[in-house]
Amino acid sequence: MNIEGIITPIVTPFNRDKDQTINYDALKQLIDRLIEKGVKGIFILGSYGEFHVVDDDEKLEFAKKTVEIVNHRVPVYVGTGGNSTRNVIRLSEKIEKVGADAVSIITPYFVSPNDKEIINHYKTIAASIDLPIILYNIPKNTKINLSKEIVAELAKVENIKAIKDSSGDMENLKGYVEAAKGTDMKVLIGSDSKIAPAIRLGAAGAIAGTSNLITEVDVNLYNALKSGNDEEADRLQQEIEVLRSALKLGTIPSVMKRSLEFTGIPVGPARLPVMETTPEVDEKIKEMLKHYNLI
Repeated sequence: MNIEGIITPIVTPFNRDKDQTINYDALKQLIDRLIEKGVKGIFILGSYGEFHVVDDDEKLEFAKKTVEIVNHRVPVYVGTGGNSTRNVIRLSEKIEKVGADAVSIITPYFVSPNDKEIINHYKTIAASIDLPIILYNIPKNTKINLSKEIVAELAKVENIKAIKDSSGDMENLKGYVEAAKGTDMKVLIGSDSKIAPAIRLGAAGAIAGTSNLITEVDVNLYNALKSGNDEEADRLQQEIEVLRSALKLGTIPSVMKRSLEFTGIPVGPARLPVMETTPEVDEKIKEMLKHYNLI
């Protein structure tokens, strides 16, 4: 499995019913559109996928359906991270059985384990499952930033194959690239505003939330970088900013989900407590979509 290119951390489509159940028809529409436009992986139950408000039983069924829909066209990555090492192992074992290609495991949050505890957390999980593991570093949300030294130690573990860095700090990402040298570990950028500089520093790809919507922009950006067309890559990197500005108008992932609905995929609202966008924000979303010729 090559962990590279533009990987989409998809939103989790919900129905507008009382329990906000998962809409599998919309899931198929979204996945088929993304694969058709050239993404190199489908990532479920990440930050955009609202993993923190999806029950474990739902996660398992969602992963099973996603694997069936993708049908080996691209790898399927599943977020199984949490605060309890035991619970992460239990969920990851179940996800492995439904056919996922890899799991992504966020650092613990709310609590602040020390470096030794973080290393032990990941090594214990890695020893319990056979699936490739992607580390997920997002210090803005977890209040923990994986150090270069931690990553160098974890890169030695056979089935820890990649790290997603959403710190937005290029020096931090550079440290990860250096830590991964001589190992099988790949470094992925999780900050959409930094895709071009990250690839130039040695990142293998991007787990890019914006690719839910402006898939062609992100895919073409990656392709331009790989072909050495720096001028086009810089133009496309700047083009992402129109969407990124709009995303700030609501709590993640409300604006993204509303945007996708306007393009014809009924992904529904975010789960509460995140509320739907207002009519005023909807008008600004439509202006953004017109910029990209999506409506």
